Amino acid sequence: MPDPVFTIKPKTLVETLVAPSSAHQYDDGAWFLDFGRSAFGTLIVPGNGRVTVHLGETLTSEGRVDRAPPGKIRYRRIEQDLATAGSRLIIPPDERNTGPAAILMPPEIGEVLPFRYAEIEGVPDLDIQAVRQVFVHYPFDDNAAHFESSDDALNAVWELCKYTIKATTFCGVYVDGDRERIAYEGDAYVNQLGHYCVDQEYALARYTHEYLLRFSTWPTDWQLVSVMMAWEDYCYTGDAQSLEAFYDVLKAKTLIGLAREDGLISSDDPRCDAAFERTLNLWHERYIFGHGLRDLVDWPPGSFTTGGTGERDNHEMLPINTVVNAYHAYAVGLMGNIARALGKTEDAVHFEEQRQRVLATLNQLLWDNDRGVYVDGEGSTHASLHSNAFMLAFDLVPPERLASVVMFVKSRGMACSVYGAQFLLEGLYKAGEADAALSLMTTTDERGWMNMIASGSTMTWEAWDWKYKNNLDWNHAWGAAPANIIPRCLMGVQPLEPGCHRMGIRPQPGSLERAAMRHPTPLGSLCVSFEQRSGEPFRLLVEVPQGMTALVTLPTGEEFTAKGAGSHQFQSAV
Repeated sequence: MPDPVFTIKPKTLVETLVAPSSAHQYDDGAWFLDFGRSAFGTLIVPGNGRVTVHLGETLTSEGRVDRAPPGKIRYRRIEQDLATAGSRLIIPPDERNTGPAAILMPPEIGEVLPFRYAEIEGVPDLDIQAVRQVFVHYPFDDNAAHFESSDDALNAVWELCKYTIKATTFCGVYVDGDRERIAYEGDAYVNQLGHYCVDQEYALARYTHEYLLRFSTWPTDWQLVSVMMAWEDYCYTGDAQSLEAFYDVLKAKTLIGLAREDGLISSDDPRCDAAFERTLNLWHERYIFGHGLRDLVDWPPGSFTTGGTGERDNHEMLPINTVVNAYHAYAVGLMGNIARALGKTEDAVHFEEQRQRVLATLNQLLWDNDRGVYVDGEGSTHASLHSNAFMLAFDLVPPERLASVVMFVKSRGMACSVYGAQFLLEGLYKAGEADAALSLMTTTDERGWMNMIASGSTMTWEAWDWKYKNNLDWNHAWGAAPANIIPRCLMGVQPLEPGCHRMGIRPQPGSLERAAMRHPTPLGSLCVSFEQRSGEPFRLLVEVPQGMTALVTLPTGEEFTAKGAGSHQFQSAV
C-alpha cells in the first residue's frame, strides 16, 4: 500500500539581500568583502565586464579567502561575464550534493554555496554599495525567540546555534549540511527541536519527517528516531493528522517486528531481511547506501579520521546493542502514547508491555553491577559514554543506579560527536546535573561550541574539528543542540499537553546567576526569566500567552501554577 500524501506543505524559500559588513581594496585592485556571517546563496556583483570571484567560508592566516580549506569547508572560484550572464553569480553544481539522494534547489533559485567572504577581481572601480550576498533560507522570524544570560559564552553559543537553524533551511527540507544535502532522521530530530525553540514554525519539521518516512536512511537507531519526531510534532502542534496518516509505518519504525522473547532487537536478526526493510521504506529510488540497516550509535567511526578512534568512545558494536535498544525502549513507549492519542487502546497496551519488557532486560542483561555502569551490548565488558548517556536521556535508569551512572558519564566528558551531545546534555539535565551540562556547553576546549566560534565559524560544524572527521563541513544543524537544550532543559520549558496548552517550566540554572528567554509556541510567546543570588530567594518571572497554563517547578522543588494570560512572579521560600 503506498504511503499517504504529505499532510502539510512547507512555505516557499525566500532570499534576503545582505550588505557587506566590511570591505577593503588590495593594492592590485581586487576587493575583499566580509558579510559578517556565512549564508547559503550567491553574490550580486554590479558591472559589465568579466570578473573572477573567490567565495569561501574561512580565511588564511594572512586574512585572504582560503582557497584550499581542509575537509569540505567551502571555497569556489567563479569566472563570469557580467554583461552576458548578469550580475548574479551562477554557482556551478557540485556532483556530490546534487546526486540522486540529495535535496535539489528549486530551479527558480538555482545553485547556492555557503560563504561569508568574497574576493572580487576585475572590477577595480566596484560599487561596493551595490554588492550583495543573496541569502537563501526558509521564512524566519528573527524576533520570535530570544535568550540572554549572565554568561557571555552561553549567549554566544545560543546565537551560533539559533542562526544555524535559520541558515541551514536553504533546501526547504532539513538536510545534513552542504557536503551531501541529504535528509537524515537523526539530523532532522536535532533540527526539529531547535527550530521549535527559535521560531513559531512547525511545517518544515513535519514535512521533513514525512519525507523521511517515505525516503528512509540506513541507521537502525534512526528508524526509531522517526517515532520520536512524530511524537514531538504532536506535542508542539496538537495536530494528530500526521500520526493518523502514517500510523502503520510508524508502528513498523519501532522495529518491534525484530523483538526476541526478552524484548531486545538486533539488526543482525535473520528477520531483518530486504522484505522487512521495505516495510520501513528502505530500498527506495533515492536509496544510495548499498546496504540495509546498520547500527550507528554515533558518527563518525575511526575510519573517517587520520589515526583517530571516531566518536563512539570505543563502543563495542555487537548484535545486541545497548544504545539501539535504549532507542527502542523509548520509541515503543512513545508509540504507546501515539496509539493512546488516536484511541487505539489495544495497541497502546501492547507497546507499553514491550517497553516494560525491554526496560527490564536492559537493566538485567546489560548492567555491570560491580562497576555500576551499562555495558555496550550482550557479551560486552566495555562501557562507553553512549551506553550510559542514552540510558539517562531516555529515562531508563532506575533511581538507585543514577549516582554511579551519572558519575561515569561525567567522567567521560564530551566523548561523543556534536550529534551525541544532544543526548549527553539531555541526560545530564534529566539527572539534575545542570552545572556539568552548562560547563560542556560553554567550554573553550577543542570539543565545544566556543571552539567553532573562535575559529571564525558562524554556523555549527559537522564535527568538533577536522581531525575528528576529515571530511567535515562548517554548516551542519545536527551540531546545534544548544538551540533546544537551553530552552528545553536549562530554562526547563517543555509542553505537557499537545498543542502547548499546558507547559512545564522547570529551570535548572546551576551556577548561572540570571537568564531571560522568549520562547515561541503555537499560542504565542512564552517569556521566562530568573535571577538567583547567594543568600537570597530564587526569583522567577513568567509571562504566559492566552490559552496556556504553566506548571512551574523551582530548583528548590516548590511547585506553582501560572494560569491566565499575563505575568506571574514566583520565588523560593529560602
